[in-house]
Amino acid sequence: MKRDKIIFYVATGLLTLLMLFSVSMYFFKHDDVSVMFTNFGYPTYIIYPYAVAKLLGLVALWNPNFKVIKEWAYAGFFFAFILAFFAHYMIGDGEQTGALLALVLLIVSYIFNKRISK
Repeated sequence: MKRDKIIFYVATGLLTLLMLFSVSMYFFKHDDVSVMFTNFGYPTYIIYPYAVAKLLGLVALWNPNFKVIKEWAYAGFFFAFILAFFAHYMIGDGEQTGALLALVLLIVSYIFNKRISK
């Protein structure tokens, strides 16, 4: 049980750091992110709402009282990382490894969250 908690906290902590870096880019490097979103073909007006959604998802992941919302947050992050991987892959900018790393951390966090919450 102790090992499972350590793995959960390490994976979720690393995922949180990765997401906070992403959110900080969305807020503080808006021009660079706008160029990236334009290259993907995404509208730039979703940058700030997407950053807020990522922050809310992190709150849900760390709060043990939000069981149903936590499931939705895991699902939302899963689809976001899959779409980010393919978006980077399709435009060929070579940045898909970040999305793949986030996906692996998310899956590990999810599996060990299920183990420790039994």
